[in-house]
Amino acid sequence: MPVFEYKGFNSNGKEVKGIIDAENPQMARAKMKRDGVYLTDIKLGKEERTSKEISFKKRVTTQDIAMLTRQLSTLISAGIPLVESLSALIDQVENLKLKSSLSEIRDKVNQGSSLADAMKNHPKIFSNLFTNMIKSGESSGTLGIVLERLAEYTEGQMKLRSKIISILAYPSFMILISMGVLLFLLTYVVPIVIKIYANVNKALPLPTIILIGISSFMTKYWFIVIGLFAFAIYYIRRYIKTPRGREKFDIFVLKVPLVGNMSRMVAVSRFASTFSTLLSSGVPVLQAMDIVKNVVNNTVFAKVIEDARTNIAEGQSIAEPLRKSNEFPPLVTHMIAIGEKTGELEGMLKKVSETYNNLFEARIATLTSVLEPVMILVMAAIIGFVVVAILLPLIQLSSTI
Repeated sequence: MPVFEYKGFNSNGKEVKGIIDAENPQMARAKMKRDGVYLTDIKLGKEERTSKEISFKKRVTTQDIAMLTRQLSTLISAGIPLVESLSALIDQVENLKLKSSLSEIRDKVNQGSSLADAMKNHPKIFSNLFTNMIKSGESSGTLGIVLERLAEYTEGQMKLRSKIISILAYPSFMILISMGVLLFLLTYVVPIVIKIYANVNKALPLPTIILIGISSFMTKYWFIVIGLFAFAIYYIRRYIKTPRGREKFDIFVLKVPLVGNMSRMVAVSRFASTFSTLLSSGVPVLQAMDIVKNVVNNTVFAKVIEDARTNIAEGQSIAEPLRKSNEFPPLVTHMIAIGEKTGELEGMLKKVSETYNNLFEARIATLTSVLEPVMILVMAAIIGFVVVAILLPLIQLSSTI
């Protein structure tokens, strides 16, 4: 369904503007008139032009999906028909790309398609996990409950991602500041000092010689340094995007002290929360394993899950192949084994996810409290070396005089 951009005045005489979907301009005007808006301008867009405009709009974020899922869950649970619920969401959504996708989904549903099948036509917005859970909810008649679980899951993933970003933000900022200060000292301050010491007929201290050498190199070849640094980042990112590069990178990350342990916690938490959500929504175990391996965002864990799926298909338990891999902590496999025996696997997986989320939060708090003084000490050491290297010759000259 086409999307129109409009401008007009409401019943209070206030200027308003926005977007609306309708079959044609006449229906758009009638719809806005019912809402008490008198249009002064409306842009008629062909479907092809609308698609091009949409492609340049801001992307659909996880927050958009979480809010959409929560609102759709509320509407469905209140007994409002699906098509009417989708129409209500379309009127409320501000993201043009998401609005257009929802309009197409509503049209498909109105024509007799299931919600899951309609969403599968928009894989960049609605993931495989999302559509499979919707399909399960529709087939079991529990769509409202499944949507609520999806909303909780999506919000949980948002919180986890924000925690990871909070870890990386501070040290990244401090490193950039340190590099900026150091570059300023080496390319502007030190060359001035070098001119002062050029006429001194006395051997300079070793720290000063080292500093002058670094400064001279940076002043003459700074573009080479920046170029090599940019090329290294580009090459590493490109290599990581290849299957082999990604696998080696994931193996390396898991072996790095502290970082590896935290990466393992994130992977285990994602595995447990996603698997629990899928199973509790009625998705079959083997199908859930296929989805989960793409959610952990780590090729090492994805391979373990894939191997476990093969073993499960042959009749083994879920816990046993995970335990043999030595990638999942013993606590996790033990809790999964208990969940399988007692028939409470979904609840046990949820506890595993909560446990590792709490461990991750505790580790973040510890890491954050340690990083700040460490980064300050590193900056102080670098700047201290520069200051000492500059002052040592002056001290020597003053003692000679």
